[in-house]
Amino acid sequence: MGKAIARGYRFNWRLHLLPFVVWLGVVACVAVLFAHRSSRFQVLGIAQGQVWQVAATCTGRLKSVPVQLFDEVKQGQTVAVINTLLEDEQTLEAELKGQLATVTAEIEHLAAQLIPTQDTLLADQSDRENTRMEEERRFSVGVENARIRILSLRGLIASDRVTLEDLAMEVKIAEDLLKKGAVAPYELQKAKVQYDSLAKKVEENERLLSQATEDLKQAVRRQDEYRKFQPYNPSVESALDVIRKEMKVQEQMMEGVIAQLEALKARESVELKAPFDGVVVSIAVRTNEAIALRPGEKIVRRPGEVVTAGDPVVAIAQAQPAEVIAYTSERILGRVREKMPVELVKDREPAQIARSEVVSVGPTVELVPQRLWRNPNVPQWGRPVRVKIPPGLQLLPGEVVGVREL
Repeated sequence: MGKAIARGYRFNWRLHLLPFVVWLGVVACVAVLFAHRSSRFQVLGIAQGQVWQVAATCTGRLKSVPVQLFDEVKQGQTVAVINTLLEDEQTLEAELKGQLATVTAEIEHLAAQLIPTQDTLLADQSDRENTRMEEERRFSVGVENARIRILSLRGLIASDRVTLEDLAMEVKIAEDLLKKGAVAPYELQKAKVQYDSLAKKVEENERLLSQATEDLKQAVRRQDEYRKFQPYNPSVESALDVIRKEMKVQEQMMEGVIAQLEALKARESVELKAPFDGVVVSIAVRTNEAIALRPGEKIVRRPGEVVTAGDPVVAIAQAQPAEVIAYTSERILGRVREKMPVELVKDREPAQIARSEVVSVGPTVELVPQRLWRNPNVPQWGRPVRVKIPPGLQLLPGEVVGVREL
């Protein structure tokens, strides 16, 4: 009986010892997990995306900037139009248009002179013994009339084409503004009606010019055929010689004016395009520049401002950041390496944790951005680490993200 009591006692003692052993095991596991967790590093980083400053490619004055701050833009969309003509060149363009109008008026004056000249030649018909002179006059006048008609049409077409290009730019700007809701559809319709009307006029005048050119060829051919069978009459040539010389002078002047206008028009406007899909943001400035700026300056450049080559006009940021730049402390510099698996932790709602890896590690220790300092009055230094943002992780450019070792 005493042995039975002793066995029961030993059994009860072991039974009471079991919870204590289990408790010690749990404490040991917790200690190991805590030590492992403590050994893992965790740092903070900032989500970053590309920000491109769309700069002026030449010196000029901003003609239009059809985007506003925080507008969404598509790749290839026009974000600014620069008028590259300086004030003296704009004055020159106006003078050239005036010269073109003068030349056109002079051509019409020559046409008016040709009529009385023709009447005078016809009035002398009765004094001529040979009717061949009348035919020569008729052919010569026909040729000169065709030439004057061609010069008149060319001058009118050149002037209308300059105006047509300006109307085309107004239509394009109206379309962009209509997409933004900045103008009423009536403005776009009005611009298109003006453009279409002038385009039809130019098309009709070009058709008339083609016909006039063909008429000139036929008139010259008829004159040549007539001269083959009739004696040459110098009196007609002499009578029209002055008008021919004036026409030649006006033709050369017109060619020169049109060439200068086309050269100015070719470089009048330069369009700046968005390099990728994104959002318009404020233009970044240097610290010493920010001190001199007034509130609102250089957020987005405005029409009428003069820009030089290289001046930023708008800045476009990616809508979604592509990477996180974190900074490791000097204590764990040697533990971070390329292609190292890590976790990105987003604390704001909706909270997310995503697996990623280290893309690259900076070669030097740098000053950590102030917003990541533990104490805003104590600067911190660290080694920059670039971590790619995996698909599905919703971050905003500039958002603070936790980076921790797996």
